[in-house]
Amino acid sequence: MIYNHILIRYGEISTKGQNRKKFVAQLRQNIAHALTQFSNVDIKYTRDRMYIHLNGENHEPIVELLQEVFGIQSFSLALKVENELEAIQEAALKAMQEFDVENRTFKVSTRRAYKEFPLDTSELNYAVGSHILRNTTNLKVDVRNPDVNVRVEVRREATYITCFDYQGAGGLPVGTSGRAMLMLSGGIDSPVAGYLAMKRGLEIEAVHFYSPPFTSERSKQKVIDLAQKLTKYHANIKLHIVPFTAVQQAIQKQIPENYTMTSTRRMMLRITDLLRAQRESLAIVTGDSLGQVASQTVESMYAINEVTNTPILRPLVTMDKTDIIKIAQRIDTHEISNRPYEDCCTIFTPSAPKTKPKREKVNRYEEFYDFDTLIKEAVQNTETLEIKALEPQNLLGNDDELF
Repeated sequence: MIYNHILIRYGEISTKGQNRKKFVAQLRQNIAHALTQFSNVDIKYTRDRMYIHLNGENHEPIVELLQEVFGIQSFSLALKVENELEAIQEAALKAMQEFDVENRTFKVSTRRAYKEFPLDTSELNYAVGSHILRNTTNLKVDVRNPDVNVRVEVRREATYITCFDYQGAGGLPVGTSGRAMLMLSGGIDSPVAGYLAMKRGLEIEAVHFYSPPFTSERSKQKVIDLAQKLTKYHANIKLHIVPFTAVQQAIQKQIPENYTMTSTRRMMLRITDLLRAQRESLAIVTGDSLGQVASQTVESMYAINEVTNTPILRPLVTMDKTDIIKIAQRIDTHEISNRPYEDCCTIFTPSAPKTKPKREKVNRYEEFYDFDTLIKEAVQNTETLEIKALEPQNLLGNDDELF
């Protein structure tokens, strides 16, 4: 059958109070970005729902794209009709004809947001359900466990008929929770951390540490490609590439070998924090997962975190590696992360890193060298790339805002 609309349900956004309008407007903008290639669609919203008028566009690829937009709890293909009983009955029948097979059951569920409609909920359920039964051959009613739930949403501007719900990505629209700096390596974990941070509404900028000649241009391209994958969930991402060679060489020269990893992470965090301040960001996101390697023990985190009081968000901290890999495969970053090009986190890994480093010891080791100057130089020489997705066209249309 031919659907003319997609009806979007907000989920968690619906719990917001005075800020709801901000969340909904951002969600609409993010949907417009996701559907940029479909020039005919028109997006409108109300306080409780969002509607995509397909205007003849094929719904199948649009459904696939919407399933990756954060902030959508669920959505349905819909037929939009006038608020007249005969039109509602015919649209519901049209929607159910493809389900008219042997032993298939259904029920009608009416939501009457427009209270001035002449029939109440029970009366409309009966009128629509009986019309379907009279005009189909195999369908039967089952109000407890139906195969198909025919939803009838009567709203002020129109009535929407839906028969099947698609699960959305959930979470909050990207851009509604502020901005954070993602420490993006070439590994599996940090892109997944960025994905999960965006799911909670954070707009991210990525920071990558690059140490030529010890790391190659291919390792740099690897991170650019990872950032490009993350633009699927937001229109564009700034990628800050930090020259880290001088800092790493100073660490190898000055710091005892079993503390070099701890000191390296501290310097990275200090540089990221300076970039965060420049970009007026409010948090730092890392791919740390508790207990995986020496730098990710609680003792190591305690020693590393000392260099900043900025909130450090670790979305993966309690996750198993197998679960992280599953997400990486689903968001299509796993294969890129497995490319055999080392980043600066791996090239100077000590043979026996300290798993329970002491703050007082690492502070004492670092105070004998002027790391501050090297850190400032690294920040000053940072290269910033803007990794862009396709620019959204004007899909927003005229809103029926009921806020």
